[in-house]
Amino acid sequence: MDKPNKTSTDYIFGIRAIIEAIEANRTINKILIQTGVKSDLMTELKDVLRNEKIITQQVPSQKMDRVTRKNHQGAIAFISPIEYQPLDQIIPLIYDKGEAPFIYILDRITDVRNLGSIARSAECNGVHAIVLPSRGSALVTADAVKTSAGALNKIPICIEHNLKDTIQYLKDYGVSVVGCTEKTENLLSKTPLKEAIAIIMGSEENGVSSEYLKMCDNKVKIPMYGTIESLNVAVSASIVMYEVNRQRHA
Repeated sequence: MDKPNKTSTDYIFGIRAIIEAIEANRTINKILIQTGVKSDLMTELKDVLRNEKIITQQVPSQKMDRVTRKNHQGAIAFISPIEYQPLDQIIPLIYDKGEAPFIYILDRITDVRNLGSIARSAECNGVHAIVLPSRGSALVTADAVKTSAGALNKIPICIEHNLKDTIQYLKDYGVSVVGCTEKTENLLSKTPLKEAIAIIMGSEENGVSSEYLKMCDNKVKIPMYGTIESLNVAVSASIVMYEVNRQRHA
């Protein structure tokens, strides 16, 4: 028998329970809906979801059973332990306080432990917010919060449905967008990072998406002197954070 891959605090199951959670404004990461399930309750759930910006995935029964074998009625919702915040409300507040925005954008980082570790370093380094795409990326779970040592409860996390629009929004607000990539000759320590800035970190497998790199105002790389080609993304993110603060507080 497959073991459930989530703790009971991470998800709820059953259509009525999920509808009630949505109506109670619980923060939901995503909902799995079993392919082929038809009922009046399922129709009601889909009607509710039509007006909500909640990620839904149609999946086979085998995937549902890997989460729980209890009577889920064809629907499982993964609950976020934190409340996500809108980036377009955070940026003006940072400027109002007379501070230069310091934002992290995480592109397709799927390991919740990396997310938690980055959040921990971000909170220690005064990062104002972390931006996550709504699809293809790890979202906040209990494991991520644990790995972050509670930092995910302190630093604003923003879920954005279109990172291209988000990047353009930041640029329009005077925030310099910098991609961390090996596809550049610009060394991290030689690149000005004092002003309003958003750092994009990509997945270890593919790095930052090319479409986002094209939108960046600058690109930087961390110099490597060994034989391994890349650092863990959480380690790389921390190095960049400390360089930003070294320049800002020199």
